[in-house]
Amino acid sequence: MSQPCDPFKDPLLLDHEADGIRELDNNLPRWWVWLFNLSIVFAAGYLGYYHVFHLGDLQAAQYVRESKLGDASKAEALKKFEDSLPMLTPSKDQAVLSHGKEIFLGNCAPCHREDGGGKVGPNLCDEYWIHGSNFVDNLHVIVNGVPAKGMVTWRGILKPAEIHAVASYIYTLRGTHPPNPKPPENLAQPAAPNPYE
Repeated sequence: MSQPCDPFKDPLLLDHEADGIRELDNNLPRWWVWLFNLSIVFAAGYLGYYHVFHLGDLQAAQYVRESKLGDASKAEALKKFEDSLPMLTPSKDQAVLSHGKEIFLGNCAPCHREDGGGKVGPNLCDEYWIHGSNFVDNLHVIVNGVPAKGMVTWRGILKPAEIHAVASYIYTLRGTHPPNPKPPENLAQPAAPNPYE
């Protein structure tokens, strides 16, 4: 037996009802249906390309690969910088040392004191060095800074020859005995012998 026809009923409303809400039988726009279908095709292709056939790197593998490329690029740039320095040993030329002292007094003394005894920064005169006691270690610290302790990087601010000059001057401070120096901060790593003694 057929149901009586309601002339006021919306033809798109279905008889299905839940909690007073009736379902509307309305077709989705064609562009939306095509976009949905294309997203399914894309997802299937993505799954096959990355997870089934392993043709492409996943994010973790891509990160590792790009990190290695970045590390290699950084090492190459640092090597070029080191090669551009006059020498990787401290200079004994008095003109270079005098220029290094000027740079030290203008840029480093506010944290390390004029005599190198240490304020906010460590004592540069004792035999204990926090970040390595070799001359190359000192160059690396000046170039890269120590952001965790508030020391800025001097790369891009000082020229390579100026960094070499100030590091050479700092090397002459080792073994000097300024009044009231800052106590040693790294008792596990004594400095290398001072070549000026």
